[in-house]
Amino acid sequence: MDVGKPGRDGLTRRSAIIGCAVAFGAIATARGATAPVGISNNAFAIHQEEFFPVEPKRVFDALLDARQFTKMTGLPAIIDPIVGGTFSLFNGVITGRTLELVPNSLIVQAWRDKVWPQGFFTIVRFELKAKGAGTLLVFDHTGLPQEAAEADSLARGWPEHYWRPLHDLLGG
Repeated sequence: MDVGKPGRDGLTRRSAIIGCAVAFGAIATARGATAPVGISNNAFAIHQEEFFPVEPKRVFDALLDARQFTKMTGLPAIIDPIVGGTFSLFNGVITGRTLELVPNSLIVQAWRDKVWPQGFFTIVRFELKAKGAGTLLVFDHTGLPQEAAEADSLARGWPEHYWRPLHDLLGG
């Protein structure tokens, strides 16, 4: 199976590896082991779903096109829209690397805030599902920092900094 192409079960090798790493890290943490540097020691995660009344391609493009993203947020963005490509969003506040892309349906990124410790990344997953004439965006953000307050702030930040501006950009 190719790393970036889904197999019969819909999983890619990369997503299976990431899933196993997260599961083993959670088991080790539950047993009191210290997680490796750069992997969160908790189970904080965010799951959100948002409907956009446009086709998945428009949502996909808006998330990966630097000009559209800059227009959406009002802050400079640099995005190399390929697997392995880096990005810098919100004038460098958020940086990372794209781990997986399935055109018009999936974006998986290693994502970090500049205030986090050096080398600390979380995983952000945007799954786009056609629903009628629109798109259901299923969003998961895993491996969040230990502080519950930060996880709560991030959970509030996604609608404020992504979903509402994305609706405004796409006209929905």
